[in-house]
Amino acid sequence: MDGSLKQTYPLSPFEDVTVIVLAGGQGKRMGGIDKGLQLLQGKPLIAHVLERLAKQAGTILISANRHIDRYQAYGYPVYPDGIAGFPGPLAGFLVGLQHCRTPYLATVPCDTPFLDEQLVKRLKSALESSKADIAVATIEEDGIQRIQSVFTLMKRHLADHLEVYLKDGGHRLDRWFETLNAVKVPFPEKEAFINLNTMDELMAHSIKIAEE
Repeated sequence: MDGSLKQTYPLSPFEDVTVIVLAGGQGKRMGGIDKGLQLLQGKPLIAHVLERLAKQAGTILISANRHIDRYQAYGYPVYPDGIAGFPGPLAGFLVGLQHCRTPYLATVPCDTPFLDEQLVKRLKSALESSKADIAVATIEEDGIQRIQSVFTLMKRHLADHLEVYLKDGGHRLDRWFETLNAVKVPFPEKEAFINLNTMDELMAHSIKIAEE
């Protein structure tokens, strides 16, 4: 992995946005391996995500609990969970909020290599126009708008609120959203939110891309 990757990316117009890439999970559905480091088209999944984020944030952070040195090779700050026991994505949200120095924090998972390159722009527009605390992406499935709960943009001031929620035993994303002024933001392309949770899914998309 090349620590100069970050230097090759153009500057983002979203200097008021920090993005944290969530790579701190246990990868249970992938046999316990570190999902962000698995290869697609010869590159780790997180490398695809970082490339798509390069124009969408002024600052990029990575949340990881394993192989921290390998993630650091991308040239971005890497932070482990501050709460023991792999408590889930909200622990990564909290790490991002605690280290965020911009008005906004966006969150994305490390296993979504087809990430929408307009994600931050659309979430930020909805957040500002609605005066909400957090914007959450949705996609339509069977006529229903389904929340894509780890694709969010939130205001930095939520750090204390989230810390209390976690200390009180909360862990579900949807329940936390219910305590906030949240706006749901529809996205037209479901493919942009495909996450590769299993080795079979990773292999299937590797074959599909090779055949295109």
